[in-house]
Amino acid sequence: MRKNLLATLAVALLVLGLPLGAAQGIGIEDVVDGGNTYAWQQIQLAGTMCGDGSQYRFYVYDNPSSSNLLVLYEGGGACWDYDTCSGRAGILGAAHPNGIPNDYIHEFQPQYVSPLLNGADPGIPFRPKKNIATNGFDMVYMPYCTGDVHVGNSVVTYTDPLGQNPPLTWRHVGYNNTVAALNYLRTRFPSINKLVVTGFSAGGVASIAAYYKARRTLLPTKGYLLNDSGPTFPAPNATYKSRPLHDLIKVQWNLTSLYGTLPGTFNPNDLGSATDMVAREFPTDQLAYTGYSSDYNFSRFSYERFYPGITQATVLSFWRTDQTNLVNKMKTYANFSYHVPWHRPINASHCSSIITFIGSHACSSIRKKYWYEIPWPQSWKCTGTFRPFETFLANWLTNNQQQRIVETENYYNNEDPGMSIVAPLINDALDG
Repeated sequence: MRKNLLATLAVALLVLGLPLGAAQGIGIEDVVDGGNTYAWQQIQLAGTMCGDGSQYRFYVYDNPSSSNLLVLYEGGGACWDYDTCSGRAGILGAAHPNGIPNDYIHEFQPQYVSPLLNGADPGIPFRPKKNIATNGFDMVYMPYCTGDVHVGNSVVTYTDPLGQNPPLTWRHVGYNNTVAALNYLRTRFPSINKLVVTGFSAGGVASIAAYYKARRTLLPTKGYLLNDSGPTFPAPNATYKSRPLHDLIKVQWNLTSLYGTLPGTFNPNDLGSATDMVAREFPTDQLAYTGYSSDYNFSRFSYERFYPGITQATVLSFWRTDQTNLVNKMKTYANFSYHVPWHRPINASHCSSIITFIGSHACSSIRKKYWYEIPWPQSWKCTGTFRPFETFLANWLTNNQQQRIVETENYYNNEDPGMSIVAPLINDALDG
């Protein structure tokens, strides 16, 4: 993400009819009522490192009036060869190939990317800031720089297929970083009431892959898992479309070493059994998944490399089939919730909880309007439960209520006037 590009939301002031003088000299802090200003502490533990061998850093905010803790795993792709680990693959590679900068927590992404971390959905023109269920929690931000969804355990030398650069030694050591951080947090926060383990994209995978270790290490009174758009789809055999990806990362990241730390409720032959494991091991915890049916980001990682020439339509078809398998699995456990919207024109429908909750609602029953129904120009009508993501979060985290919606096909967000202004600006920032 570009540090200051979201400041172009100032353009929205003009679009919304405000005078030019009001937009001159405006920065992100003036246009977006959000971001965090916590008194963060940067933690650097001996023996922890990024993929390039540089020091790993994570960040802690200790609210003296809170006994609740949120641990958020940062997303940012994945890598398993020279192009994806070196940064040459761009968006289909891994984040931070050159490590985590000193004082990274004050850069754009950690400051603005997560309303969950910030405890509020940010305000934008004509949409006020709104506190959410995580407001006031102790916060931990786990940056991502190992390309292995925070749980790898191998050191690999990758050769440049173009022969232009020397071999790259890459440290997929996310699991070591995760364990070291959790051990530190156990000492730092000896008494935790509610523990929320969450993450977006690759960090969403980490939230479920590391939940067992986090729960057993931190020993909260009550545990909550919220995986945003990092699904571990069921893939027990080669007929499942995510199986080739699972087989590859199992070898490249040496995931068998992680399997050895997990209980018998996890099946090493099926990464998707992580869903069964957390549900069975922690039957009184509240567990949840959210993600879009039209996600065209994570889905590309899942299938493009393994099915050459695949079209976008087929990618999304595979994704929706795999998602249905995941939802059917979650349905069998009373402690699992899910919030699955269909589409929003932000970040290729990837991640429900990043930047803003606008467009992350889900409707339990939605259809095209009849010609006589208003308001226009919106042509979609929710005839069932309309649940904004902040409502889902409050019901799930504050009230311990099971919440389940899988939205059917609709393009409500494409016809929302506010979304037409906000989405291009946010996408510009994310692409920067």
